[in-house]
Amino acid sequence: MLIREATGEDWPVIWPFFRDIVAAGETFTFPLELAEEQAKDEARGWWLLADPARTVVAVDDTGTVLGTAKMNRNHMGNGSHIASASYMVAPEHSRKGVGRALCAYTVDWARAAGYRAMQFNAVVETNVHAVRLYRSLGFDVIGTLPEGFNHPAEGYVGLHIMHKAL
Repeated sequence: MLIREATGEDWPVIWPFFRDIVAAGETFTFPLELAEEQAKDEARGWWLLADPARTVVAVDDTGTVLGTAKMNRNHMGNGSHIASASYMVAPEHSRKGVGRALCAYTVDWARAAGYRAMQFNAVVETNVHAVRLYRSLGFDVIGTLPEGFNHPAEGYVGLHIMHKAL
């Protein structure tokens, strides 16, 4: 698996799984209407970030996009020393280590860029695979916003704030 900078040419491949993940409403706090076809360009702007932020794709040896990550500073000004990241893996490539590789890549990027820590602001507590992955990479839950997320099947569930010192 190769992780490389995402380009505009990758968006038509990212869009279908981005749309489906957002439409499912189970893991991201993106507005659900962002998954509608007419919001495709707006969604592109929310995912394909400009410098100093970064967006990457994980590809296999045939060039097939397996997943994507965006990484950025979590806050501006005096809080700009904390990084954040988000990940999406195409469902047909889940459980193959793509998310782990992308997460490890973003941690390395943040460390190399001089960030002091990474913080995830809104990890849905019912997203047990993501929580387990982040914990295995050294992230801790430092707080949970009770009923911070309206899950389509589970109802109101907590949003974890997760942190890793770099």
